[in-house]
Amino acid sequence: MITRFAPSPTGPLHLGHAFSALTAWQRAKDAGGTFLLRIEDLDADRCRAEWEALIFEDLDWLGLDWPRPVLRQSDHVGEYETAIAHLAERGLVYPCSCTRTDLRAALSAPQEGAPAVGPDGIVYPGTCRARPMSDRRDGDALRLNIGRAVAAAADLSFEETGPLHPGHHRIDRMALVTGTGDIVLGRRLTGIVAYHLAVVWDDARQGVTDVVRGEDLFTATPVQVLLQALFGLPTPRYHHHELIRDERGRRLAKRDDARGISTYREAGLSPADIVMKIGL
Repeated sequence: MITRFAPSPTGPLHLGHAFSALTAWQRAKDAGGTFLLRIEDLDADRCRAEWEALIFEDLDWLGLDWPRPVLRQSDHVGEYETAIAHLAERGLVYPCSCTRTDLRAALSAPQEGAPAVGPDGIVYPGTCRARPMSDRRDGDALRLNIGRAVAAAADLSFEETGPLHPGHHRIDRMALVTGTGDIVLGRRLTGIVAYHLAVVWDDARQGVTDVVRGEDLFTATPVQVLLQALFGLPTPRYHHHELIRDERGRRLAKRDDARGISTYREAGLSPADIVMKIGL
């Protein structure tokens, strides 16, 4: 068993991160496997070296261990772009120049009705879908033609071992098309690569057998399984756990510094106190 914890260094880790990291670490340890730390630092505008250093400090303090050096996504942008180019050669990617303002205008038209919302937000209406890659311009996003992608994929299913959705899941192809839409895979000139593509590529590269993560990412699993099928990559088992929430039932976010692991550490709590606090 190989599990991983893959935070983005855009803020302090909070109790929800502690729950996820400890769950992944413990599952690997119990199986005599390996727990990996991966740094997902593709968002150059928000990622900071000081936040990355704090990630290491927090996880070390909690008692976790992992092989070093760790994989940093920013070191592999060229590989992700090559993967996108592979899909483009198969006619599965097209350039899109739509801005957020364009999308809001298109979706606010009276005849459109209420827009569908998927794991990446409002489902793209397909405005640029007919554009060929030869029409690509500077600044265009590169979108996956999900209708063609679903038609090109063979088996679309995955195993879930988490407490909320256990069992074998066969993905509804039509629901994937209508409920997810043509997701952005990357932006050519900025070096920005979408989470879905990078995480799929890295899980396969690192041999991850069990993806342990929060329930909020369960709806993202079908599109990631689709990408695995398109690239001929193995599909790991998934384990989506419950989220740690505040007193009002809201899931924790990095902006909630009051529940940061480092804040509790500085207040004198021990790692055992954190384990108790998150219910493990």
